[in-house]
Amino acid sequence: MKRNSLKKKGIALLLALTMAAAAMTGCGDKKESEPVKELNFADITGNQPDDTNDAPESPDEEESFTEQVEEETREGMYRSEITNEWIDESLKNQRPIAVMVDNEKTALPHYGLTEADVVYELMNSTANGRITRFMAVVKDWGKIEQFGSIRSTRDTNIMLAAEWNAVLCHDGGPFYIDKWIAKNYSANFSGGFSRVNNGKSREFTEYICAGDLDKKFANSKYSTEYNEFYPGQHYIFSNSSVDLTSMGSTMDCTEIELPFPHNSSRLQYNESTGTYDYYEYGSAHTDPQHGNAQLTFKNLLIQDTTFSQHDSNGYLIYNAIDSGRDAYYITEGKAVEVTWIKSGENEPTIYLNKQTGEQIEMNTGKTYVALVPSDSWNDVVIK
Repeated sequence: MKRNSLKKKGIALLLALTMAAAAMTGCGDKKESEPVKELNFADITGNQPDDTNDAPESPDEEESFTEQVEEETREGMYRSEITNEWIDESLKNQRPIAVMVDNEKTALPHYGLTEADVVYELMNSTANGRITRFMAVVKDWGKIEQFGSIRSTRDTNIMLAAEWNAVLCHDGGPFYIDKWIAKNYSANFSGGFSRVNNGKSREFTEYICAGDLDKKFANSKYSTEYNEFYPGQHYIFSNSSVDLTSMGSTMDCTEIELPFPHNSSRLQYNESTGTYDYYEYGSAHTDPQHGNAQLTFKNLLIQDTTFSQHDSNGYLIYNAIDSGRDAYYITEGKAVEVTWIKSGENEPTIYLNKQTGEQIEMNTGKTYVALVPSDSWNDVVIK
């Protein structure tokens, strides 16, 4: 796929547009009839012709002799826009789902979570030890046999799901989500998934099971394919191993502890797989749906994010539309400091190299994203 990078001379304009968008939306409170603003990246990356010089530049002598490397192809397959892994070509236009997964200890073990392409973890409430909830983005949802358990959503997740043009799968939520569910870019299936008799109380028994999503789509107004609100490919991937040292100063990262006190999230680098294994509640996170495989990720994105509390009950919304805030990109035992930008409600969150201002390239594979509350950002521990 075509790769676009944010050049330095476009960053100032992008920041200005971002802050303007944030000021207008107050975290995205737009009128339903107002179209979502889409940024033309060609206008802000310096890829347009220079108005002061209409004559095309002659290529450097060295560039004219640069060998063109033919991109690899595989019959009947394409590189996933979400992970860059090779998957069946029939999935190319299929929109993903984003599943709200309960992360209370009683909900464990989680079924099917290793099938997710991207897993978000974010504070679900300021109460109960700042308990977190997962949102799992799944491209090939047709293969799901059992996934969950499913719980309610928060308004932040509606914005995050929209970044992928994903259909959000959840079971209700507080009334604060109502205006977000009504957005023209929003798509969601709320409740009505399968109930599994697992010996637990009812709130821990709802799962997406085989056939559920086919029925949901058939009985809805939603297409199974990307629609006009799809913002395009989210991450930029390298087809070879990413060398973080080329991005500036790095630090070793064989373990990262996140300031989520309820479940004590931790990711540890596994040299044999080159990925980061996920742990919580003091134990490895395993998936009984797939032979108790441990949840593991090639890429980690850890971002400093402010939030606003709705009420004294702990309900909150992350200020997900923001710019210039700190983050870490972590892969293959190394971490590098980056910054992040999200310019609109259904615009993708972009991670920029602090030194060059360009969008970072990521390794092929699954990604974990943590929205760390700003008031505990300094408590992130990298070892």
